[in-house]
Amino acid sequence: MPRTALTRPARHRRLLAAALTAVAAAAATLSGSTPAAAADVNVARNAGYESGLSNWTCSAGSGSTVGAPVHSGTGALKAAPTASDNATCSQTVAVKPGSTYRLSTYVQGAYVYLGASGTGTTDVSTWTPSATGWQQLTTTFTTGPATTSVTVYTHGWYGQPAYYADDFSVLGPDGGGGTDPGPEIPATPGGLTAGAVTPSSVALSWNPVSSATGYTVYRDGTKYRTVNGTSATATGLAPATAYRFQVTATNAAGESARSAEVTATTAPSGDGGNPTVPQHAVTGYWQNFNNGATVQKISDVPGQYDIIAVAFADATTTPGAVTFNLDSAGLGGYTVDRFKADIKAKQAAGKSVIISVGGEKGTVSVNDAASADNFATSLYALMQQYGFDGVDIDLENGLNPTYMSQALRSLSQKAGGKLVLTMAPQTLDMQSTSGGYFQTALKVKDILTVVNMQYYNSGSMLGCDGKVYSQGTVDFLTALACIQLEGGLTPAQVGLGLPASTRGAGSGYVAPSVVNAALDCLARGTNCGSFKPARTYPGIRGAMTWSTNWDATSGNAWSNAVGPHVHGLP
Repeated sequence: MPRTALTRPARHRRLLAAALTAVAAAAATLSGSTPAAAADVNVARNAGYESGLSNWTCSAGSGSTVGAPVHSGTGALKAAPTASDNATCSQTVAVKPGSTYRLSTYVQGAYVYLGASGTGTTDVSTWTPSATGWQQLTTTFTTGPATTSVTVYTHGWYGQPAYYADDFSVLGPDGGGGTDPGPEIPATPGGLTAGAVTPSSVALSWNPVSSATGYTVYRDGTKYRTVNGTSATATGLAPATAYRFQVTATNAAGESARSAEVTATTAPSGDGGNPTVPQHAVTGYWQNFNNGATVQKISDVPGQYDIIAVAFADATTTPGAVTFNLDSAGLGGYTVDRFKADIKAKQAAGKSVIISVGGEKGTVSVNDAASADNFATSLYALMQQYGFDGVDIDLENGLNPTYMSQALRSLSQKAGGKLVLTMAPQTLDMQSTSGGYFQTALKVKDILTVVNMQYYNSGSMLGCDGKVYSQGTVDFLTALACIQLEGGLTPAQVGLGLPASTRGAGSGYVAPSVVNAALDCLARGTNCGSFKPARTYPGIRGAMTWSTNWDATSGNAWSNAVGPHVHGLP
């Protein structure tokens, strides 16, 4: 969030613009595709890089094979781009004319691409901006009526670090070139455990299986969902109810036997679940500084706001730790005692008041166990000191999903089930589930209240349909929200973050009517632009704005229009 109305520096914009140009025609990985028929084969050779670079050619000597990290087996590709070479590693495969093939591989790294050329029809590609762990890229192509060979490839991006690839697949009819021996059915997963529970969810995790390409979770003996990683959260459960879970490992050969069964009981309905946050909520940031917007006390914030995020906590010299310093002088003599009393009054009216960490100038780093503990301990101390209901994560200098999720879980254990936890990532942070912010949100999904992504100071971005959308339109809001809604967050955990006025951000302001149209499109399937989601999300949480102060400067036009609309959603 900006402390001023100045435009935020366009971090990564030049690189992102190049990436978007390269993939403007790419299909989004969330779109899915029709599974290949049982008779299909993987026409790629040495698909797991178990025989070094046999059958593969890498540009400018950029490729090698390594024993770690690997997705399965004992080998994986490592390819290192340079300033003048994007480290393309390719293979020409034999295909059958007029046939459809499913192209996929697992990758790690930043700006990694997968594609096929010479298809005889439309060449395809897909990509990920960041994969800190193994992420599967998938797309499809159809060969032309006379096409008998296609070149498939991976590549990175100029000047970026090395990327990794493993378990390459071009699944479709045998074009006469044969295939590698198929994999064996994977072993049964071990170590299935149930972690955090809420009245409606259970967090599960298990040990990885080396030859698995996916896992299937069973609930009470029935298939519940499939995932790529070794964790999942079962949601939509009844309070105070026991559930039985098992998990299997899968690959192209089939599915393993089911794991040992674990039983988990959800929390009673009176515990957790953020009872003070309504089903559809409006979040507003309150400025603890004077930047030309209307100066407010907490008591001045209109009643349309359900969550008030106090901006911002301050970093300390202790790694990960934060504090809060009320700007009494800048706020016209607002005293700490009056501030605390106003928080209590808002809470008595059914509102939540939380402390926001980060902002445009906030640099808090949580990148190891010690700083994670400092973060949780200091925030809990602020909650006790001022009466805050929780925390908002608005770190615009990046975050470490492993240690940030560790810190937030520690805070949740200290604060209890009523912790209000919100996030305000930038659009780039939520383009892929492999991004640090998205990973963090999924890791703490069972305690997460809402992610209010900032749909401003952004520039163009990919939607969930793989098309590029420009900020400032209803399509930009709905197509980008779709990524989160289809990427693992529940509708109740997705909100739309917009400036309250043209002065509240450098770019991206839209009229309140556009915010309301986007909410209608997502919740009801009405008032959409050119993009219309494949399904509706009636449980969409609502909207957020920067800031209540800029809203007041404009006569509260934003909250007066958006607030009633949010609260009237189905």
